[in-house]
Amino acid sequence: MGSRRMKQLRWCPQPLTPLMEGPDIEMQEEGNKKESSWEVIREWFRAQKGLSSGANNNNFSMSWYGNAPAKGQDLRLLLGVLGCPLAPIPFVHDPIHRIRIKDPLETSTAHYIIQQYLAATGCLKQQKCAKNMYAAGAVKMICCETEISSGKNVKTIGTRSGESGCFVLWQMLPSMWSLELVVGGNKVLAGSDGKTVWRHTPWLGTTAAKGPQRPLRRIIQGLDPKITASLFGKAQCLGEKRIGDDECFVLKVCADRAAVMERSEGPAEIIRHVLYGYFCQKSGLLIYVEDSHLTRVQTPENDSIYWETTIGSSIGDYRDVDGVLIAHQGRSIATVFRFGELSMQHSRTRMEEMWRIDDVAFNVQGLSIDSFIPPADIFDNVNLHSP
Repeated sequence: MGSRRMKQLRWCPQPLTPLMEGPDIEMQEEGNKKESSWEVIREWFRAQKGLSSGANNNNFSMSWYGNAPAKGQDLRLLLGVLGCPLAPIPFVHDPIHRIRIKDPLETSTAHYIIQQYLAATGCLKQQKCAKNMYAAGAVKMICCETEISSGKNVKTIGTRSGESGCFVLWQMLPSMWSLELVVGGNKVLAGSDGKTVWRHTPWLGTTAAKGPQRPLRRIIQGLDPKITASLFGKAQCLGEKRIGDDECFVLKVCADRAAVMERSEGPAEIIRHVLYGYFCQKSGLLIYVEDSHLTRVQTPENDSIYWETTIGSSIGDYRDVDGVLIAHQGRSIATVFRFGELSMQHSRTRMEEMWRIDDVAFNVQGLSIDSFIPPADIFDNVNLHSP
């Protein structure tokens, strides 16, 4: 999972396709109701379950794979999970903490590892902090197989269908950022003005994230070492683990229970969200990051369905940009695991994203806070749902 593996990736230029600025026409046929992000994921799993039950019917199978809405549902899931996820831990503006005698050994060890990480990336030598950052790159997202178990039998369905795209990311300290991602002709926008985190997709429109302000997960995938270090400010060292050819220190930090509860939405209750960082013992750099969050959804039948989403990202190809080492390639693998409280049935879907950074710049002239103003309709939605 180091840079040796990243060099094996081959990127081919893809022709640009017209952007889908509005709602997907094919999806509009399903109805004009306003869906939540959990309803999108739930509908996708229902479709996969229907595909599994009809797998012995060749006519059904052929009609499904030849149907455009099925591909659109896969792309919805890909962009919903891997497009613009947020980091588990809220922004911390003062990440450097002094080691105290009363601190447990696991905490003081983690603090030392973070200091080594900041030194390895060149952040400690910086006399002036960068005020803003720009990054542009390419992505390839792949929706892989889905494993469906009925308790006795396990079926695996799906194909490795992929879509290529690109993204542009702007960031202004301390907590403002903006992302534009285009994959498969669909554009996803997300951002934060330091107060409100929002996202716009063709199928959901503009929605605001609940809970404390959290950074974009892509930022902690080797793009901003200082913000990454701040998220691990209260981490504990779990020990050592080998990642590929590298021996790593493993740090773990959990989101506060109160912050997690604030993010609950309707029938979906966030139970936990954990972040793991794997820091290479030889170089001191972050080479793998993983976060996992568990959500309980209450169904209309009063049953509890659990969704566990895990995203693991390999980070490599660090290059010097104005004295700071920035990761330029990586690969993320996400797993969405659905299971019931009593039922033996479960389903597991795996998806991938390969990403590459083409351009990075700090202290871009002309970038101001006006570049991070949320869309006007986000305030209409907030007022509409407020008591």
